[in-house]
Amino acid sequence: MKNVAISAVVDYITMFIEKLWKEKVLIIAMLLAICSSFITTPKLSYIDFKVLVLIFNLMIIVAAFKKLKVMDIIAMEILSKCSSTRVVSMVFIAITFFLSMLVTNDVALITFVPLTILTFNKTKVDPMKTIILQTLAANIGSSLTPMGNPQNLFLFTHYNLNAMEFFKVIIPFVLFGFIWLLWLNRRVPKRGIRIKVKEVHINDKKRVTAYIILFIFVIASVFGIINYKYTLIAVILGIIIMDRRLFKEVDYFLLATFICFFVFIGNISNIEIVKIYLKGFLKLQHMTYFSSIILSQVVSNMPCAILVSSFTNNWKEILLGVDIGGMGTIIASLASLISYKIYVKENEDKGKVYLKKFNLYNFSSLLLFTLVMFLWIRVL
Repeated sequence: MKNVAISAVVDYITMFIEKLWKEKVLIIAMLLAICSSFITTPKLSYIDFKVLVLIFNLMIIVAAFKKLKVMDIIAMEILSKCSSTRVVSMVFIAITFFLSMLVTNDVALITFVPLTILTFNKTKVDPMKTIILQTLAANIGSSLTPMGNPQNLFLFTHYNLNAMEFFKVIIPFVLFGFIWLLWLNRRVPKRGIRIKVKEVHINDKKRVTAYIILFIFVIASVFGIINYKYTLIAVILGIIIMDRRLFKEVDYFLLATFICFFVFIGNISNIEIVKIYLKGFLKLQHMTYFSSIILSQVVSNMPCAILVSSFTNNWKEILLGVDIGGMGTIIASLASLISYKIYVKENEDKGKVYLKKFNLYNFSSLLLFTLVMFLWIRVL
């Protein structure tokens, strides 16, 4: 009996190690967190627990909607209204773009990337390009409002901006971004949709209603209407009562990846030599703008906004710099990790291809926006 228990534990550890080995981004994030911790002492305050709780809540509720076929109904409705895969792609890009303005880029991606995959699977077309464009859409669209992403909210309050000042700077970027997304969407395969849309029925409407209520609570916590800790308790209790198996659907490796990046970013942002270098560098003309973009590629745009704002009052350059800087590397905006992880979970063999195309689309977008918005800054 004892040997059987030991064998079961060994099998579990082996399975865990095999799964962990597939998580290349997590391994890199872990190594970065560990190595940077030798340079400066990590702090618990680096970890944004509200973001982690929000991601957990949304992942588990989206999994519930998927299991109860709510996602299937939405997918079928979209397919019945669209004539081609390119139109379907544009619908999801537009939804993600506009929703991210209200509920943040993270929430928009967690909610709609799984639905995009489900919808495209019914057309037997790979949704990779659409998901990459959705990620761009979330990062660009969320820039329009102070609450769309954390760096905007921080800068809006830190510099005590008013709505007119904020929108005057950011609207041209977002408008140009939407036009760019429309043009990029032309690269999505245009295939006529010729599938028979099946009628999907929900068998447990009471449970669906309960999950919708939980989803509303989670969204309310995004806006600070309800404390996110209370929302977490409500979600956990609701899942325990309705379907405990949903806890297995949460991507805990994604949560661990975020924790590692939070630690790495916090460590790097608090290295004294980095601060000294920035203080001298930011005195040069236009360097606030370019350094915000470049630094975002390494430490992510939210910590970059906090770090750079400590040394300069050039808020326009920082605002545009960190929002543009959300494009580029996959950690430039940590929301980009969400869509990558969701896609790779469904397509384990396409992780490298995804990153290759992600870098192509994101770095070309980064270069274009850096140049175009630099001209806009000079006008301002």
